[in-house]
Amino acid sequence: MRSIAFREALREAMQEEMRRDERVFLMGEEVAEYNGAYKVSQGMLAEFGEKRVIDTPIAELGFAAVAVGAAQNGLRPIVEFMTWNFAVLPMDQILNTASKMLAMSGGQIGCPIVFRGPGGSAGQLGAQHSTAFESYYANIPGLKVVSPSNGYDAKGLMKQAIRYEEDPVMFMESEVMYGDKCEVPEEEYYIPLGKADVKRQGRDVTIVSYNKMMKVALGAAAELEKEGISAEVIDLRTIRPLDWDTIVESVKKTNRLVIVEEQWPFASISSEITYRIQKEAFDYLDAPIRRITSADAPMHYAPNLAALAIPDIDRTVRLVKEVVNQKK
Repeated sequence: MRSIAFREALREAMQEEMRRDERVFLMGEEVAEYNGAYKVSQGMLAEFGEKRVIDTPIAELGFAAVAVGAAQNGLRPIVEFMTWNFAVLPMDQILNTASKMLAMSGGQIGCPIVFRGPGGSAGQLGAQHSTAFESYYANIPGLKVVSPSNGYDAKGLMKQAIRYEEDPVMFMESEVMYGDKCEVPEEEYYIPLGKADVKRQGRDVTIVSYNKMMKVALGAAAELEKEGISAEVIDLRTIRPLDWDTIVESVKKTNRLVIVEEQWPFASISSEITYRIQKEAFDYLDAPIRRITSADAPMHYAPNLAALAIPDIDRTVRLVKEVVNQKK
């Protein structure tokens, strides 16, 4: 095992797959000459050349359309959005073409493409650059949505998405995690989409989360342990397909469920999980399912208001204690 940064894990995944398959290429704003806005693609232009690491104009709809067309003609593009907030612009290509072409062509034309970049809040970026988009894309049949919490998972999931997935994959990263260190093995590995990971075993309550909110979930679990509450923490890793079995089996053991996510509350990932678990594991629940989400409002620029808007460890601990102490 070796220690590398989250951004390096992503870079290695892309480099390894580009070395293996000449059909794979990377395109996006500043991915080449500038080595990537967050230095994820550092050094890739020098290795692969300008035909496979391509700087694009500031025109997300245009270069997403180019990538979709390339994917439909046998190539395997990776498209970097400088932020997922900018990916609202090419939504027509993602929703009306990439996600639907396999069905519309009767299975004749696929769209093996990975759209990737950072989303969610990353500090004082204001309302227009702070949206978490997992629930948006998870609502679209034909797309797969990945949202890793660490570099090890990110590398394995990225390699899986590039090499094996024939559907468009929305790969949601976090700007504030690019410098996080992770342990990655020397040998090659892949992580199948649709398989959650139990990051911490527990007996009293299940906490489900993903992406950078996993830090909140694990931090809360550590604090709860000091008070004698044993929390099992599940990292979804993939939002669509979602690993229902792992959550159900955990709830059968702990009898309580709390969901921590950065989405807005209405029609969120936690909404879907709550419905599904009460449907499939209702008899095992000893307390209502609870959740903590971002505030139901645009993100403010002021740091004190931004801190209030997204889940944190203290509020998660209080919510979990309410659930654990609640009688059936």
